[in-house]
Amino acid sequence: MSPMSVHIAQISDLHIKPPGALAYGKVDTAKALERCVAALNEFRPAPDFVVVSGDLADTPTAEEYQYLNRLLAPLKLPFAGIPGNHDSRELMRAAFPSASYAFVSGPLNQRIEVAGLDLLLLDSSVHRKPHGELDGSTLHWLDGTLASSLDRPALLFMHHPPFKAGIWHMDRQNLLNASELAPIVRRHPRVQLIATGHVHRAALTTFAGVPTTICPAPNHAVDLDLAELREPTFKVEPPAFHLHSWFPGEGFGTVVTHQVPIGTFDGPHPFFGPDGKLL
Repeated sequence: MSPMSVHIAQISDLHIKPPGALAYGKVDTAKALERCVAALNEFRPAPDFVVVSGDLADTPTAEEYQYLNRLLAPLKLPFAGIPGNHDSRELMRAAFPSASYAFVSGPLNQRIEVAGLDLLLLDSSVHRKPHGELDGSTLHWLDGTLASSLDRPALLFMHHPPFKAGIWHMDRQNLLNASELAPIVRRHPRVQLIATGHVHRAALTTFAGVPTTICPAPNHAVDLDLAELREPTFKVEPPAFHLHSWFPGEGFGTVVTHQVPIGTFDGPHPFFGPDGKLL
């Protein structure tokens, strides 16, 4: 492993409720986050940074953000979050007052330098609406920020995917103005990845010629109902987070996204015995 490599963990859709409350009457999202924080702390090499890509709270209320801060307190890694459709910009500003927000009010966009990478966190939330949009100020900020450097690779993070995943009730609440984002991405080749959340399950495609992912959640997954057989439903599937590993190289280097399951599993076991032979 190159000492210059950079590892960015992404967790998403925490949906923290008040202490003792279950999401949808079934999912203990607080316990799920505790397991996720433990997994992040134990992972080696330690991630250089953690991005929380939206829906940190569930309702949202100030009590939920206070509880979220207590749950995140054991995390030994630096982190930053961006709002999802379940969040409140004002309550997030109050909960994370030291964050490096680009604006004193409005969208909670952030630019964070991690070694040789620029992490650009985009606020795609729309007040009291499930869908996402990047407003004019965010698009202008993104274009100018990307233009400020020609040689630093950039990873973009936001809550709402700029593409349809095939799950009907989620596709109608994705990033509705993705067509306005696309020309900015194409104009700046240093964008190496667009990483999103919202759908609670892993997915991969390309958008404007750039690899684009959806991060799985640490709690529950949106049902993969590609046949449109059911009303909006969820399943409790194996939880996971994404690890975006950047390796230096020609041009802007290479980004590889790993899905990391959360939990205790059998292994690791050797492939080869003491004699060097394959077992």
